[in-house]
Parts: sequence; structure tokens; C-alpha cells
Amino acid sequence: METNKRKTLDKIPDRICQYGTECYRKNPHHFKEYSHPHLEKILCEAEAESHYRISEELAMSREVVSEQLRILTQVYPELFNKNRPPAKHLKNDEEPKTPSSQSSSKTDINAVKTVETNSAVADLFAERREKMAKKFEEKKNVETPPASSSQVIHQAQTNTTGVSLKKVIPRNIHDYYPVVLPRGQMAKKLENAAPYNFFLTTITDAPITHKESLSITFQELLDSSLGELESSVQMNFMVDIGWLLGHYFFAGCEDRPLLILYGDETPELKVVSSKKPNVTAIKVHIATPFGVHHTKMGLYAYTDGSMRVVVSTANLYEDDWHNRTQGLWISPKLPPVPEESDTGFGESRTGFRGSLITYLNSYKIGQLQPWVAKIQKIDFRAVNVFLVASVPGGHLNTAKGPLWGHPRLGYLLGQHSAPIDDTCPLVAQSSSIGSLGPNPQSWVLSEVMASFRKDSAPIGLRRVPVFKMIFPSFSNVRNSHDHLLGGGCLPYMKATHDKQPWLKEYLHQWKSDSRNRSKAVPHIKTYCRWSHRGIYWFLLTSANLSKAAWGVYNKSAKFEAPLRINSYEAGVLFLPKFVIEENYFPMESKIEQQHPLFPMPYDVPIIPYAPEDTPFFMDYLKQ
Repeated sequence: METNKRKTLDKIPDRICQYGTECYRKNPHHFKEYSHPHLEKILCEAEAESHYRISEELAMSREVVSEQLRILTQVYPELFNKNRPPAKHLKNDEEPKTPSSQSSSKTDINAVKTVETNSAVADLFAERREKMAKKFEEKKNVETPPASSSQVIHQAQTNTTGVSLKKVIPRNIHDYYPVVLPRGQMAKKLENAAPYNFFLTTITDAPITHKESLSITFQELLDSSLGELESSVQMNFMVDIGWLLGHYFFAGCEDRPLLILYGDETPELKVVSSKKPNVTAIKVHIATPFGVHHTKMGLYAYTDGSMRVVVSTANLYEDDWHNRTQGLWISPKLPPVPEESDTGFGESRTGFRGSLITYLNSYKIGQLQPWVAKIQKIDFRAVNVFLVASVPGGHLNTAKGPLWGHPRLGYLLGQHSAPIDDTCPLVAQSSSIGSLGPNPQSWVLSEVMASFRKDSAPIGLRRVPVFKMIFPSFSNVRNSHDHLLGGGCLPYMKATHDKQPWLKEYLHQWKSDSRNRSKAVPHIKTYCRWSHRGIYWFLLTSANLSKAAWGVYNKSAKFEAPLRINSYEAGVLFLPKFVIEENYFPMESKIEQQHPLFPMPYDVPIIPYAPEDTPFFMDYLKQ
């Protein structure tokens, strides 16, 4: 056992996390890269697995520390799960027995063994810390660091018991985020991405993606080349406030007003406003327990009066920007309209400004009203995509057509999509799948396909297009950068799948060799139709394939059936007519081609599941 522990010890990194006891990270990759003495000390002293003594100093972040300890035991199971005997579990009908002198003796022996084992582990950690301190000392002798860095190094040398690092941390972004791209180049990168402005996030463990022109980090959204930030809004489901504010800090705009609308509650978000007065965090409450605030959108206002909109599929926490495939649409810089302009001046051909205002007003949150007023005075004519969103509630058609959910997409396709051959499939791709019903006709074919199949061709007898679904198989996830842990963003349960076994014949593998992301589990959500000619339309959205996201008609209504939606969602629809003035986007390079290829996030043609394949279930991570 001692040998195994020493082998595991060699795997543990020598670099101490500069956050110390204030580390908020929950990413396994972070624990593989940095050591956390205060966590290691707790594990060494634990009497049994999951029975940790968390000090009063860490009591305020007990939930975070407990989760970090759980992750650490998974990352180094040989060391932390074998350093003590397993606890004996009593059967339901078995009463604890009064120990005899013999059993008492055995218990004492086991207790001594446990103490000795824990002591041995502690010795190993002490040995490693001594080795780390020696390395720091050697590095210090060879190269004298700046004063602020030496303070941190000295703190790391003396901090062998996990005492918090409370001294000033130098502004070295490389110590906190694994992928950092050159500053001052984002505006040029965005210009070169026209006319699609469609990016994927960089993949930490795929360095080739760090150099791609259509790969992006969150830090680049705050790049000074895009404009001097005045204020911003972040609308999302999950927000790690430390991770997010760290980016603003390194961008030099940590003191600018920031409004956060979020769905998933955390203790940190509850109190952030009291610690950072410039930050306002508001939880979006939804009447039904079956809905969530799932939208992922950013609004950025600049000091010159202009602004920008970003629609994304990524939550605002480290894991979603690490080894997962995510998509972002970034608007051009949108200038203010001239003084005394007509109220209708500055609207895009796609009606994006009006759609965005309608969406923001649906929140009924007073803190959004200054942004609505600002947007009304912004020139959106450069925007070439449509906003397709969902808002919780029951909805009927309006004079402007359906406003939300799958009927909204169907309405836009019926108005503007070029005629599409019925042999062209509808390809859905998402990171989760809802309860779709006992058969395809329950909802997918009767409602979703009824909307998604529409085009501007004259009404007539049409065939229902083939439906295809891309969702990572167990094999896809097992071979990903993070192995099975990569499936943490795929909350599809086996119990749900067992109620809809028909879905298996529609499922296809995740494969993205062309974008160097076959091993990056997709959290991106897309819907599109294509043929050998090209892509007829493409939707990037936060909406998974579910009734909660897209809506379902209440067929029991006496008159017009209202559409019932449970969640907030937002996406952008690319239609060739508005982006490149053609009927379809090019997918293959051709001689004398006028427009760049549409940057598909996955490989075409898509590959169906083999008979032995199964979808990845979240259950695999709970076993």
C-alpha cells in the first residue's frame, strides 16, 4: 500500500494553488494541476470517507469544500480511498452489538492501524511539501521574482497547514485560467469571422484549438479592442461568481456596473452585492418547478455609447469553458442612433432589436429597464440573425405571429426560408433530452417537426422530413478528454430513456474531427437542415430538445390551444437570405466561391449509433 501511495504522490502536482483556502474551483483538471494543502490535511485526518472535520475558518464555504474533497478523492482514489479501512454497514434489522472483550480488542487494533495509516499519509504529504519548498527555494535562487510574486511564493513555502493566502495576488491571469490568448486582437478576430460571427470555445486539452481563428475564451469577450466597457449584463443558468469576477478583474473592469440574472442559486451569489456594490445579482424566479432560467446571453455597453450582444450555450463557470464544445454568436459593435432619429430607425431587417426588447420586458425586472431604454436608441442594422427565444407561461399567437418557442421558429422559417426538399433531414443536437412521450408522434413529429419543417414554398401536400438526433454515446464520452467525468454536462437519465426506447433509432454519434473537438463533449445546442447543396438554416440556442424549452400545446383547451413553456431560452437563427443573400450556406469549398463556408460544429455526414451503442446517462456518474 505504501508503494501505491508513493506512486500516487508523484502524480500530485508540486504547484500550490495561489487561492489557498479561498479556492472555489470544482474542476478536476484544476486539482491535477495544483496542490491544495488545506484539503489534503482534512483528508489525512478524516476518520472515514465523507466524514471530514472542516475547520471554523472554512465554515462559510463548507459546501464548496465538501465538493472539492469529493472531487479530490476521485482524482486520486489510490491515495485517499485506501488510507483507511471501509466502514462496516449494519443490515436494516440488525442492532449494534455490545462488544465483548475480544471484539473490543480487535476494535482497538483497527483504531491503531487507522491512526498509523493516517500518520503515514500525513508524513507523505509533509515529505512532498518539503520537496515543494525546496523547489521554490531553488527557483528563487536562480531567478528573483517581482515583489508581489515573491510574497506569494514565500506564503506557499510557509503555508504547509493550509492557511489562507490573503496577501495581494499579482495580476497574472495565467495562474488562474488554463487558456489565455493574446490581448488586443479580438476585434480583428471578430471582423474576420464575418458574416457569421459564430465561434466555438477553446478546448484546454486540445492546444490546436487555442490557435484557431474561430475559437474563443471568455476573457476575449472583455478584450479592450472591442471597446472600453462601461457596464454589462450576464444572463445565465449557472454562475460561478468568483470565476466570472476574476475575468472582469484581469480585464481591468472589475469596478464597472454588472447586472447578473441567474437560475441556479448559490450562497456566493446571495451575498455578492454586499461585498461588491457594483454587482447586482438577481435570481430569476419561475412559477413552475419544471422550468429553469436557461438563457445564456451577455449585453455589453461601451463608453462611446455603443453596445454588443452575445448569445451563448455556455454557463458561466470553469467546467463549461474547459473541455466542452460550446457555441457563441457575437454581434458587431452597434452604435447609437443619431439624435432625434425616428423611433423605428436602427431596426435590423430581422427585427432583432424589437425581439430583444420584448424578451427583456418579459422578465418584469426593474433593473433591466435602463437597458431596454438604451437598446431602443441603438442601431441594430448590422445584425443579420433572428432572435428565437422562449419565455415561461401560456402563449397565444399575436398580430406579429407566435413570439416564443417552436412556433416562433416555424413562423420565421415559413416567412423566410427558401423552399426545402422534403428529403432533407432535420438534425437536432443537444446536451440533454427531455421526456418526449411514448412514441415519435407524441410530440417530436406532431409539434416540433410541424414547426421545424416549414419553408416559404406554397402550401401543398408535403412529406414529413426525416428526424435525426445527435447525442453523445457512452463511447463518445468514455473517449473524451475528461473520460466519464466529461459527461457531467449531459443530464439525461436512464429512467427517462427507458420510457422512450424509440429514440434509439434516431440517435447519432458526436464527431467533430473537422473542428478538433471529437473528444470535447458537446454542451452546444443546434438545429438545422441541409442537403448536398448546402445549409438551408441553422439555429444556435440554449434550448435542449424538451417540452419545457420549446413548449407543448394544451390540446384540452376549448378554443385556441395555448402553448405552454416552462423555461427561459434564447438562440439565434441564421438564414442565408439575410446573411449572404443566397438560398443556402455553402458547406463545401468550390471554385470561384463568393462566401466563406458555414462553420459547422460537427462533421457531416453524421454517423448513426451502432446496435451496441447506448446514449450516455448521468447515472454512470452516480454509480
